[in-house]
Amino acid sequence: MSTEPGAVISCVSVSKAYQQGSQTVEVLRDLSCQIEAGELVAIIGSSGSGKSTLLNLMGGLDDPDGGDIYIQGQAVRPMSESARARWRNRHLGFVYQFHHLLAEFSAQENVAIPNLIAGVERREATRRAAVLLDRVGLSGRLEHRPSALSGGERQRVAIARALATSPGCVLMDEPTGNLDPATAAQVLGLLLELNRDLGISFVIVTHDLAIARHTDRILELRNGQLLPVADDLHA
Repeated sequence: MSTEPGAVISCVSVSKAYQQGSQTVEVLRDLSCQIEAGELVAIIGSSGSGKSTLLNLMGGLDDPDGGDIYIQGQAVRPMSESARARWRNRHLGFVYQFHHLLAEFSAQENVAIPNLIAGVERREATRRAAVLLDRVGLSGRLEHRPSALSGGERQRVAIARALATSPGCVLMDEPTGNLDPATAAQVLGLLLELNRDLGISFVIVTHDLAIARHTDRILELRNGQLLPVADDLHA
């Protein structure tokens, strides 16, 4: 499988295994897939199937044992750690089940951080953060610290932070897993809106089929392979 010009992320013959005592456990086996520009993809699978492992590989946070990962056409594995961090900050956003916001900073400061890391002047990074927080419906929460925000608001801040550098793709690991159903539905609506309006790709690892059904494509990770899921699961 070769990388295509429209692919924001490509996995080519990727393998990954871990040692458990004296045993070698293969998590991913010769896995290949591509995430296209503007695509909304859900990855489902049983607990322990390797979904988070795959997401970490797609994000350049870990290296495969075999095969290659390409982010915006660039092979990640040959990069130095510093070059990889810069490339990742420029082209990818990340959202996790637990928001991982910095408790001592305001919502606006948290969202400004990726641009500050990228070298954007503080005033401009702060301005962009305010625009993004308004985009996710939090214009009245700029100065609030995470402890003063609800779970859904914290996740919206995390989504705004993931969008800070206008990445081609946002990787999400159970982004609604820690939210009640009503709040999860609101976050899903926001993701669909952002995908439609901004053309950013989203890869969502989720156990929630109600979330997965609203994506363009559902892939199931089973026995180390990504397999397409029947179209009748879609809404």
